[in-house]
Amino acid sequence: MSTPLEHALDNFIERFIEAQQTATGALPQIEFDPEWPSPCYQGTAGAGNKVAWKPVRQQTPHPLFDGLATALETEIHPDLRAYYQRYWSDPIPARCAEGDLSLLFLWNEEDYERLRGNLVGHALAKKKQRQPLTLFFACTEPEDYVLSLDNTSGVVLLEQPGRKPLREVAGSLTDFIQRLEPRTLTD
Repeated sequence: MSTPLEHALDNFIERFIEAQQTATGALPQIEFDPEWPSPCYQGTAGAGNKVAWKPVRQQTPHPLFDGLATALETEIHPDLRAYYQRYWSDPIPARCAEGDLSLLFLWNEEDYERLRGNLVGHALAKKKQRQPLTLFFACTEPEDYVLSLDNTSGVVLLEQPGRKPLREVAGSLTDFIQRLEPRTLTD
């Protein structure tokens, strides 16, 4: 049985795929990289070394967040764990009342290492500035802001890296995901 956040993510992904296929008649395309494999690839590369892709459900939880909790000496909010462990995907563009953004996901198992490094760097910067721990899950477009989850309360915050959060955007990650509208990708 899925949690409200997982249900919201599943619904958003379904709407993204439907919107993409309605607008373009096909799944999004990405340049095939044999050195960076992903379960998201749908078929083989065609013209211009492009291959169709779509978000794919992850099958087993990764131990990244257990290690991250140990390294940061704090438990990681369950919503952030659930978010990053639900789908393999390239970033997905979306729109909310505050503007355009890209939801960040993991492309493959190896991508967990890149995410770990980025989350640790973000957390250490917060600690150095004596600010509460936040962990990002999206980037705004075109500005250099991130949307992050307050690790204690679970509220969604808009912040500029290296600075205090600007404002609360949603009371929870579930609420935030539910009000997103997917945008389509063009090749």
